[in-house]
Amino acid sequence: MKALFDLHTHTLASGHAYSTLKENIEEAGQKGLWAIGTSDHAEKMPGANPNVFINYKVVQKSLQGVRVFCGMEANICDFDGTIDAPEALLQRLDYVMASLHTPCIPSGTAEQNTAALIGAMRNPYVKIIAHPDDSRYPLDYEALVQAAKELGVALELNNSSLIPDSTRLNGRENAKVLLNTCKRVGTPVILGSDAHIWYDVGRFDEAYALLEEVGFPQELVLNLSPDGIRAVLNESCTRI
Repeated sequence: MKALFDLHTHTLASGHAYSTLKENIEEAGQKGLWAIGTSDHAEKMPGANPNVFINYKVVQKSLQGVRVFCGMEANICDFDGTIDAPEALLQRLDYVMASLHTPCIPSGTAEQNTAALIGAMRNPYVKIIAHPDDSRYPLDYEALVQAAKELGVALELNNSSLIPDSTRLNGRENAKVLLNTCKRVGTPVILGSDAHIWYDVGRFDEAYALLEEVGFPQELVLNLSPDGIRAVLNESCTRI
């Protein structure tokens, strides 16, 4: 199993990451990735620099043999699924993922948290839900996975959530429930490193092991084919 792209990476612009875009691209090339996506946090995350998104025009489509996609990790701000970026900005991005973060929204019931994610998925620009695996935000996985299939949104298997010192709670156990539900329903997943430092770009070892453990079908893992990226790109994206 070999992932061809990693769309969940962060740079210094996120405010709590440690590497530059150049360093991340170089690591992607060293690990043999076909493409990398840069997805810094939107403005509601403390320390994030929202100006980075308006200047993506300076980033070349391909650098050092790696295709580069310019996206965002938007923050869900309420249980209706509102995200912290205007449509005028979203339509200029190659892709948008959305997620729940403790500085941006308090946890609710499983019903409320699930409604927040599904509400975000109804935004036509959101094609990925990042790290739906944290027990601090309990979820109804059956409802989430069914909605993702209906709305054409990929659910992320986040490698960072699977490591022992992750700040998220019960990531591995919740990811297993997510994968088993996706396998049964036929909902695709996307692997994301959630790298906040250059050497974690393209790190999927924990994700690979869990996919094998649950016998997850490779045809439902978007990263294993270059065409898989098309499922999560905005229609306006010209970098493919």
